[in-house]
Amino acid sequence: MSVSSQFLRIVRSPLCICRYHQAVLQKSLRSKSFQRDYSTEPLPLPNQDAEKQYSPKIQGIVNEIGQLTLLEVADLNELLKKTLKIQDAPVMAMGAGAPMAAQPKEEEEEDVAAAAPKKSTFNVKLTGFDAEKKIALIKEIKTLLPDTNLVQAKKFVESAPVVVRGDLLKEEAEELMKALEKVGGKAVLE
Repeated sequence: MSVSSQFLRIVRSPLCICRYHQAVLQKSLRSKSFQRDYSTEPLPLPNQDAEKQYSPKIQGIVNEIGQLTLLEVADLNELLKKTLKIQDAPVMAMGAGAPMAAQPKEEEEEDVAAAAPKKSTFNVKLTGFDAEKKIALIKEIKTLLPDTNLVQAKKFVESAPVVVRGDLLKEEAEELMKALEKVGGKAVLE
């Protein structure tokens, strides 16, 4: 059933408007312009080659930001986050033991010396991988890190050396290390 026949059926219904308007609508339905205006043909795509024009205000802001130093950009970013109440979104889920920010060497050596006598938790670090088994390793990482998709898992594997999981008991860490080595990864316990 075409669009015009459906519309005619609605126009002729007793709930519709007066007879005069019914006649006007029926006449317009029969005209070629109605059929052209209500065609089922797809509309042509807009011209995507045309460059978008930005307002002078936006262009001015971009020019000013382009002249800032990196420190000023960082301050601007921080201020915008505070002003607009934007929260930092994690780039990629790193599992239970996300790597911490780099600390000075002296503090790190003191922590290692203090923790050395009794180490109950371990981190499993992916140090490299076999290029031939890269796909299997990516799939394994995807299953090990639950909130990770394939693209994130691929980037994770390619960014080795990186901590896969942290704060694991020795048995769990060794099992994870064996699972990674089984699919072509090279892992160490820390």
